[in-house]
Amino acid sequence: MTAGSQTVKGVISRAKKEPVELTDIVIPEPGDNDVIVSVKTCGVCHTDLAYRDGGINDDYPFLLGHEATSVVEQIGSRVTHVAEGDTVVLNWRAVCGECRACKRGEPHLCFNTFNASKPMTLTDGTELTPALGIGAFAEKTLVHEKQCTKVDPDVDPAAAGLLGCGVMAGLGAAVNTGQVKRGESVAVIGAGGVGMAAVAGAALAGATKVIVIDVSDDKLEKAKEFGATHTINPKSLDSEGDDDDVSPEEQPVVKAVKDLTDGFGVDVAIDAVGVPQTFTQAFYMRDLAGRVVLVGVPTPTMKLELPFLDVFSHGGAIKPSWYGDCLPERDFPMYVSLFQQGKFPLDKFVSERVSIDEVEDAFETMKKGNVLRSVVVV
Repeated sequence: MTAGSQTVKGVISRAKKEPVELTDIVIPEPGDNDVIVSVKTCGVCHTDLAYRDGGINDDYPFLLGHEATSVVEQIGSRVTHVAEGDTVVLNWRAVCGECRACKRGEPHLCFNTFNASKPMTLTDGTELTPALGIGAFAEKTLVHEKQCTKVDPDVDPAAAGLLGCGVMAGLGAAVNTGQVKRGESVAVIGAGGVGMAAVAGAALAGATKVIVIDVSDDKLEKAKEFGATHTINPKSLDSEGDDDDVSPEEQPVVKAVKDLTDGFGVDVAIDAVGVPQTFTQAFYMRDLAGRVVLVGVPTPTMKLELPFLDVFSHGGAIKPSWYGDCLPERDFPMYVSLFQQGKFPLDKFVSERVSIDEVEDAFETMKKGNVLRSVVVV
């Protein structure tokens, strides 16, 4: 340890697919534009599991966790963005203001996000790689000041912190990327946490028909609480022969969506699963000139094949959604306020609250599909 550093407990992943462990980590004294935050809550996200299982990169050991509400404890000498005592939701899009996206007025696409200037380490000096530059399955963590977005301190931290990733990804996929308008129709494939947030976002934007597709009847029933007007379980659809032998436009799921939209298809189709099959379904279940939004994250080995003429003839837009195309300084406080006004059900995404030594158990619960979000209360 060096002068000014402190030792706290944190959850790390040492090796691919090995169980995580709670251990001592060292937080250095903050750099000029860094802050140390005391973590209050942190959601358990699929991205953390992907880090643990080697699905992101091999820069082990990882300090996991990133959907966090925290309180600023200590600030660097040049910090002006936040002050000690501020309640903040951490974000992984710390807008730089200088990259080509920022300079053309699109800061939500910032290509040069900030992270802390110093590494956190194990007690033996081994440098840790913080998940999404945050690492918040810990009593405290070190981030850049612009990774902190101030929110109302009276908000439930477990709910607010989910805006840091999953809820904002799905919500933004509908509102920002898909630009759902009042009176439009929307289909969402996948009713996990991100998909359910897309449902809630579509309802908030004024969609009059929100169709949710999932293989779990329990999830489909839950989706109605978030704004679903219609649900489809592909397992319940009549299928003639092997779906692989049916043209994409004749797939039972695609036909079921079109049956609910006068044969035309939806204005916006959101794929919250992120595999070629679901993306293809989303592509064909939309109306002509409709928008397809991909918010589910594909793996590096996946390949997509579509008839090129169909891409041209369907028109519209194919739009990947990173972080829901959000601008944290604009979006986080706004959705916290809407939650406090009873206009957005942020608290409904919190399925259970667990302790910091139960992260591995929370991963297993997640894989079973029994929760929208487990939230670690630190």
